[in-house]
Amino acid sequence: MTEQTITTTGEAAAPRAVFPDGFVWGAATASYQIEGAATEDGRGPSIWDTFSKTPGKVADGHTGDVACDHYHRYADDVRLMADLGLAAYRFSVAWPRVVPGGTGAVNAAGLDFYDRLVDELLAHGVTPYVTLYHWDLPQPLEDAGGWAARDTARHFADYAAVVHERLGDRVRTWTTLNEPWVAAFLGYCSGEHAPGRRDPAAAFRAAHHLLLGHGLAAQSLRAAGAAEVALTLNLSPVVQTDGGEDAARLVDGLLNRQFLDPALRGRYPEDLLEIVARHGGLGHIKDGDLDVIHQPLDLLGINYYNPTHVSAAPGQPAAPPFPGTEDIRFDPPAGPTTAMGWPIDPSGLESLLVRLSRDYPEVGLLVTENGAAFDDRPDGDRVRDDDRVAFLDGHLRAAHAAIAAGADLRGYLVWSLLDNFEWAFGYHKRFGIVYIDFETQRRVPKDSALWYREVVRRNGL
Repeated sequence: MTEQTITTTGEAAAPRAVFPDGFVWGAATASYQIEGAATEDGRGPSIWDTFSKTPGKVADGHTGDVACDHYHRYADDVRLMADLGLAAYRFSVAWPRVVPGGTGAVNAAGLDFYDRLVDELLAHGVTPYVTLYHWDLPQPLEDAGGWAARDTARHFADYAAVVHERLGDRVRTWTTLNEPWVAAFLGYCSGEHAPGRRDPAAAFRAAHHLLLGHGLAAQSLRAAGAAEVALTLNLSPVVQTDGGEDAARLVDGLLNRQFLDPALRGRYPEDLLEIVARHGGLGHIKDGDLDVIHQPLDLLGINYYNPTHVSAAPGQPAAPPFPGTEDIRFDPPAGPTTAMGWPIDPSGLESLLVRLSRDYPEVGLLVTENGAAFDDRPDGDRVRDDDRVAFLDGHLRAAHAAIAAGADLRGYLVWSLLDNFEWAFGYHKRFGIVYIDFETQRRVPKDSALWYREVVRRNGL
């Protein structure tokens, strides 16, 4: 890795950040957000199908029934990836498309779709990175208790084996879960996401069972010969703005160490267990569970969007997704924000990557999501999204600085390839580097996509 200075006539010198040889450049999506074809070819309902059709849960009643119609247009989307020079594409497999009941009968037509997608990617020189769970739990499993029920972890491992048996000859890198914190705490505690439950004790059980499912699936993948096994977490540096440390440490335990420490150290943080014990107890954590969860990982996927700022605030009630945060205030962002209202702070990515390589040096790092929603508007055949270009440029420079400081970062996958169904926000928030006209399904690469193509071509900025 080098940092050079380049100049052209009449221009001021600008730093050029060149990434290490072999650095992986790509983009990411998720099944429910882009595929559509919600009832085609044997796909069963997921918790997001149910949630999005429940009045008041998703903006304007939007659903993922059609989304980006990727199920029918995947070949066009792969050609877009190739045109942008992407080396990697991270996509998720829809559990209800493959095993509609969550357990039992396998839907061959669902596997056939992912067969075709993987073959198309490889034919265009794009390496597939498979994520096995990105929140679309089959509805029959939720009806049986969802992730709050222990059996769901075992069913997940069985499903992982089914997918690997079909795709394992061509897919090298397998991610078990995407963002288990979101699945557990937005899904089972605050109710903002599917399945929409509001039960802190169920959320802590779900978090543990998601981790247990990760461990069981990792064992299954290893036994079947998977080359690389990964886990992707949404991680955020927690900064205390009033000069203390107790509030930041507590929130860090809930948001970050609750998943990092079991997966990478084989134990839960003691400060976290104190909170769990107050919300339903510890009876769901069985002897041997942590040994199962603590599987060797080749890659830790990092989804980074912004830091979290907190301060001590006596009398403040707990924030809905954070049980145990009484007397802590989650501070509003200062400075520029994205269309999501999230602060724009590239320095948080640098500090996070450096911390992870310091505290968990045994695992390589991959940025599996980083991006921003802005209010993009087409201008004829062009979508000018200078804010997104600036966002990505800043975060890539932060990633480069982290590598220079010793972080073992192997690659960067932008979120997202396409504008898509943005969960409870429906189609109102656009994260893509490719604009989607959801009425016509026309794809328009934004200025950020063309800029990113040049980053990939140069292997740097």
